[in-house]
Amino acid sequence: MPILTKLKDFLDASGVRYEVRSHPPAFTAQEVAAAEHIPGREMAKVVMIRDRNGYLMAVLPAPLHVDLRRLEQAAGRRGLRLATEAQFAGLFPGCEPGAMPPFGNLYGLPVWVDDSLARDEEIAFNAGTHAETVHMRYADFARLVQPTVAALRAPSAAV
Repeated sequence: MPILTKLKDFLDASGVRYEVRSHPPAFTAQEVAAAEHIPGREMAKVVMIRDRNGYLMAVLPAPLHVDLRRLEQAAGRRGLRLATEAQFAGLFPGCEPGAMPPFGNLYGLPVWVDDSLARDEEIAFNAGTHAETVHMRYADFARLVQPTVAALRAPSAAV
């Protein structure tokens, strides 16, 4: 089942309002934000992180970078490192590589969200493809995913 169908079914069953938008293919979160004509800080990107115990999703605004030390402190885990697409591709059936939505709960993965993103009224994110996004209220996303919120971005990043 394509992930967009699974995600839409989940959102519909949860009574959440959302909008699916199509755009020309884009492969980075910043490119998607530009294609969607929204500020990069409103485009949520998923960064997959791993350690010997498994994977977790870090979700940040498109222009920011995850600070692994901050995430280690917040998560109480050591030895975190960025996962490659080859390492995590099998975790997201129905998704194009690197286009998974930030719904780790649909895959049994913990989700961490940068606190700057948690202050937004609305977020947008990849819908499993490089040509579709979902736009929804952040409050609804937080209620459904129940992410842990912390300062995950590199300290020099302006928010």
